[in-house]
Amino acid sequence: MVERSEFKGKPVLIIKRDENDQYPFSFGLSKARLILENLDEIKKFVAEAGDK
Repeated sequence: MVERSEFKGKPVLIIKRDENDQYPFSFGLSKARLILENLDEIKKFVAEAGDK
């Protein structure tokens, strides 16, 4: 589940496992760009760490 919101007037995305997620993951545009720039490494990390 993904929601859009604002924090101090700036746009943020909020990612939740479900509607009742008490600890959602949120980030703004700067971190979103950083994630996109490193998406291949993130996928590699998940693949490698997920097997352990």
